[in-house]
Amino acid sequence: MPTYDYRCAANGAVVEVSHGMSENLSTWGELCQRTGQALGDIPAHTPVERLATGGQVVKGGALRNADAPPCATGPCCGGGGCSVH
Repeated sequence: MPTYDYRCAANGAVVEVSHGMSENLSTWGELCQRTGQALGDIPAHTPVERLATGGQVVKGGALRNADAPPCATGPCCGGGGCSVH
């Protein structure tokens, strides 16, 4: 499942969350519920924005392959677009 970065409008926190490509979270409450973190002092209705990082998908086989190039195992070089092979 792809991961996305969201930024909270109130505190500037950036939180990474996994969800389907067609989903979009719009509030701090939704983000906290999805990630299992506490709301803290931020009201649940506070807007969050999905950052334009693109969804990062990690193939299950890459997680088990220690010889896989860095870009096959997660984000690197500015979002997984590096030329290390």
